[in-house]
Amino acid sequence: MTRRRIPILPTLLVLAAAGVMIALGFWQLRRLHEKEALLARYQSAHGSAAEVPWPVSEQAAQLALYRHSRLVCTRVIERRGVAGRNANGEAGLALYAQCVLPGGSQAKVVMGWTRDPRTLGTWSGGAVRGVIAPGPRLVADPPLGGLQANERPDPSEIPNNHLAYAGQWFFFALTALAIYTVALRRRLAH
Repeated sequence: MTRRRIPILPTLLVLAAAGVMIALGFWQLRRLHEKEALLARYQSAHGSAAEVPWPVSEQAAQLALYRHSRLVCTRVIERRGVAGRNANGEAGLALYAQCVLPGGSQAKVVMGWTRDPRTLGTWSGGAVRGVIAPGPRLVADPPLGGLQANERPDPSEIPNNHLAYAGQWFFFALTALAIYTVALRRRLAH
């Protein structure tokens, strides 16, 4: 009677794959804590009335999210409507303007909200105050061009799914090990 051996290469491959999945699970747990800190910073900024300068770089924009700011739009070069909600939570169109700033850079301004898809707003530029939302875009407060107020950007709407992702990676690793163990037992039994 010949004794069957555990196959080395497949076993190493399954163990390596499970190890990678476990590492990804722990990485997601680290990301969970980073995201919690980021959301706490955003929540603090959301509650602050202090104004910050309009960000000039992507890094500055990330640090300024959910803060109050202002800018001067020298010229509107494009308008468009995007599905959005007003301050009362009603569905409709958030109207965006692509603005040229002094110096030639550009910024997105959410002028306001409307229910009428034919409305593009009457605002053609000028000083704007509002809240910096992801994009970055400045959500005008007060609204511009005769439009209604948009829903205020809220960091509590940002998902933090990292704990679920970590659980998935740990589950995948456990499943891979369990399936391989069952397959290995069957192979060794025959």
